[in-house]
Amino acid sequence: MSGRDERTTDSRPGRCGPVLLGVRHHGPGSARAVRAALEQCTPAAVLIEGPPEADELVPLAAHEEMRPPVALLAHAQDDPGRAAFWPLAEFSPEWVAMRWALEHGVPVRFIDLPAAHSLAGGDDGETADEETGEQEGGEQETGEQGAAAEVRIDPIGVLAETAGYDDPERWWEDVVEHRGGGGAGADALAPFAALAEAMAALRETYGDGGHDRDPVREAHMRLRLRAARREFGDDLAVVCGAWHVPALAQRTTMTADRQLLKGLPKVKAAVTWVPWTHRRLSRRSGYGAGIASPGWYGHLFSAPDRPVERWLTKVAGLLREEDYAVSSAHVIEAVRLAEGLATVRGRPLAGLTELDDAVRAVMGDGTDAPFSLIHDRLVVGEVLGEVPEDAPAVPLQRDIARGQRTLRLKPEVLERELELDLRKETDAGRSRLLHRLRLLGIPWGEPTRSRGSTGTFRETWRLRWEPELSVRVAEAGIWGTTVLSAATAKAASEAAGAAGLAEVTALAERCLLAELPDALPVVMQALSDRAALDADVGHLAQALPALVRSVRYGDVRGTDAVALREVATGLAERVFVGLPPACPGLDADGAAEMRGHLDATHQAVGLLGRPETERRPGEDGLRTRWAGVLRAVSERDTVPGLLRGRATRLLLDDGELGDGGAERLMGLALSPGTPPTDAAGWIEGFVGGGDGGMLLVHDERLLALVDGWLTGVPDAAFTDVLPLLRRTFAEYESGVRRTLGELVRRGPATAPGHPAGDAPDAAVPGFGPGLDRDRAAAVLPTLRMLLGIGQHGFGDDPPESPRPADDLTGART
Repeated sequence: MSGRDERTTDSRPGRCGPVLLGVRHHGPGSARAVRAALEQCTPAAVLIEGPPEADELVPLAAHEEMRPPVALLAHAQDDPGRAAFWPLAEFSPEWVAMRWALEHGVPVRFIDLPAAHSLAGGDDGETADEETGEQEGGEQETGEQGAAAEVRIDPIGVLAETAGYDDPERWWEDVVEHRGGGGAGADALAPFAALAEAMAALRETYGDGGHDRDPVREAHMRLRLRAARREFGDDLAVVCGAWHVPALAQRTTMTADRQLLKGLPKVKAAVTWVPWTHRRLSRRSGYGAGIASPGWYGHLFSAPDRPVERWLTKVAGLLREEDYAVSSAHVIEAVRLAEGLATVRGRPLAGLTELDDAVRAVMGDGTDAPFSLIHDRLVVGEVLGEVPEDAPAVPLQRDIARGQRTLRLKPEVLERELELDLRKETDAGRSRLLHRLRLLGIPWGEPTRSRGSTGTFRETWRLRWEPELSVRVAEAGIWGTTVLSAATAKAASEAAGAAGLAEVTALAERCLLAELPDALPVVMQALSDRAALDADVGHLAQALPALVRSVRYGDVRGTDAVALREVATGLAERVFVGLPPACPGLDADGAAEMRGHLDATHQAVGLLGRPETERRPGEDGLRTRWAGVLRAVSERDTVPGLLRGRATRLLLDDGELGDGGAERLMGLALSPGTPPTDAAGWIEGFVGGGDGGMLLVHDERLLALVDGWLTGVPDAAFTDVLPLLRRTFAEYESGVRRTLGELVRRGPATAPGHPAGDAPDAAVPGFGPGLDRDRAAAVLPTLRMLLGIGQHGFGDDPPESPRPADDLTGART
């Protein structure tokens, strides 16, 4: 038989050989037609396009806990990141055929090219499992989304164009999806014979216009078909992509087919079931065999009758949930309009286009406002499949599933926010699990900024379970059998291979967040080694904030972070020593980068420095030594103005400058002998940022110095400083800019250097033309009570303070 020319099957609907049921993947019409055909011909076995390694997984499709959409996941055991999916929905013909066979005790065999060859790929670097012809086969996942298959023709598009349709989707709906099941006595095999004839004509006209790998796949299908005929006889049903039907029915020899398969590369592959989603069935997700409207197709397949009325009822319910004013009258009118449009357009049933038009006209008042919501929630859908616990899985996947059940953290396809209070045991466990998964490269959750509390005991996560995460779990399985052991092993490996100090400090922070006590000593040793060898103050300053955050998180989570604090303190000391010599002579880009290091170090010192009450006698705190560093930077002429201005601002914010200290440094920086561009840089460093404008609004002396300097800039230099000033003042809110403009237009109330206290009723910037002492006195009792400084009449000084009471109303003294 191996050398003899033979016809492998007969595509005609008779019973002289296997019946070929050509389908479109994920089509409810095809699914209904397949079920009717199987009921009519009752085959002895069902052959399905799919990886043969999945034969042993077929019985799980009948498990009571199996809920489509699901997918067969195949991955190379030595490289789990090289994987492919075969998604199946409730309305997929392959799923219907599989369930029918299980219900009737009929064997099922998959006949496509094995995943062992598909994942190994060929000389062209592509896997053999790409979408073909009618866009079939598995969806690639090789670390990132696989490239779309190169399909030379679109069979559905050609047939639609021949029938006079400009939209292939609409043609397919009219001819297949909206076709009734036929009356009693109708031949369920006739539509498949007609489709096979159409595909044969297309292949005769265009040749093998599918993917380059089609001949190899089809040769393997023919070999599997011959083997099934020897095992079960000719009474077989084959469910495959319609494009392949002519190839499976053609005359060929086993020798020729085996020759096509000779020398294919091969890897050891593992196959399992994984949950899938309607969103990932959508063509917009990048899935080559995707459909435009999975939710709509699911509705067509599951609706027992009156699909138009049931769909518009769903739409109305969704809109009412979102506070749209939609009544039953809207539904009735929308049904009438949709059916009328279908009649006018010559369609057998109102399709999604007619329904969208009806919803827009009746429920949306002629606008497209609700369509994004309807598309996401209904047309595409938010269904997430389920797979039974006893499905094959790597040990790490089972441990993740146990953690999800214990922590009541169910995977969901819809993105949602999760607020955690780390003082609660369950929330702390959820945080640990999510951080450990992120460290393993399984980003189920992404940390986000909380819109409520900003306390250190709070965490906010944005969760969404994607089917591709199953591949990430398989990849991470090489590190361990549990989440804890795998995260610990990967952290230790990353610590050994980290190239720079910043990477190790970030890893230390992640280890603390994930609570990996066994990994932290390894990471800390690597951190100490790299900190001792790195002399670049920029690298040290860049690593310090993450290290200080790690100390803080350790305190919040009850972790012993003493060693971490010692390393952070030593790193801060090295920054203090190296920063002043590193600032002089920097160009504009270098100064901007160093400004970021100044800000980051300042914030880190604020978190790391111990309060005065915790210092030992004679010990200077980190904050005190840091203030000395800032003074050195602010007063050195060779330091760029941007850095001197920023250092001055940080000192002012911390109260380290005495009376007139800021004015003195500003006066020096804006003196006539200073180059205008350097002076403009000083202003940018001092009042840059969102809060710099308020400083000028409430301090007329600083504003007067800036105004005086700017009016004295020579014309030739003004064009050079203008971009710097525009960049600085553009960061302010519009209200702040407007107030500054009014103050400059009106002019300062007093000359620079003359305290406003010399003129009690003088105008105060931001507070109008004068002080209304009677109105101010009315709020003083309440204000003093809130501040806890005793009850005193207006104008009386509190016993413990020599300052006049006018300070409490905003007047300067």
